[in-house]
Amino acid sequence: MSTADEMHGTRRDFIYYATAGAGAVVTGAAVWPLVNQMNPSADVLALASIRVDVSTVSPGTQLTVLWQGKPVFIRHRTEDEIALARAQDADLAQLPDPLSRNANGTGADPALDANRAIALPEGSGEPEGSWLVQMGVCTHLGCVPLGEAGDFGGWFCPCHGSHYDASGRIRKGPAPENLPIPVSSFVDDATIQLG
Repeated sequence: MSTADEMHGTRRDFIYYATAGAGAVVTGAAVWPLVNQMNPSADVLALASIRVDVSTVSPGTQLTVLWQGKPVFIRHRTEDEIALARAQDADLAQLPDPLSRNANGTGADPALDANRAIALPEGSGEPEGSWLVQMGVCTHLGCVPLGEAGDFGGWFCPCHGSHYDASGRIRKGPAPENLPIPVSSFVDDATIQLG
C-alpha cells in the first residue's frame, strides 16, 4: 500500500463508513416512532391546565370538575368548616399520613389545614383557608369519595370505608394517604387554575 492510500483511506473504508452512517439513519428512523408514541396525546395536553369559574360556588358548597380524566373537588368552606379543620390539626400525631400531599408546596410539609388550603388572592376579603382544592380520588383503590359524609365531617369512601376529615386527611380506613392537592392557584377572585 502506498503512502497516498494510507493518508486518504481506501475505497473499502469509505464503503464501511457509508454503510454505518446509513445504518444509523435507518435505525433512528425506525426507533423514533416508538419513542414519539410515549409523548402525551393532544387531548391530554389540552387538559394540562384548565381554568374553573368559581364565582357561583357559595360557602358551604362544593364544585366537582374533571381534570386530566379525574375528578377534582373544589370546596368553598364556611368559617365553621375552617374552624373544624383547624381544630382537627390537634390530632396531627394520630394521622395515618402526616404529610400535606400538596403539589403547590414541597408535598412533604406537615398535614396542617393551612398547608392544604389554597392561597387566596390579594384583597379577597375571605377568611384564610376558605378554599380547598383536592383530587376526588380515594387513595386506597381510586373510588370517588362522597362529600359531607363520614365520621370526621369531610369525605367518605363507601367502597371500603375510608374516612377523610374536613381537610381531606385520611383518618380511618384502608386508604394510606391524604387526598392529594393538585397544582392550583387563583388567577383572579373568581377563577382557579388547575395545572
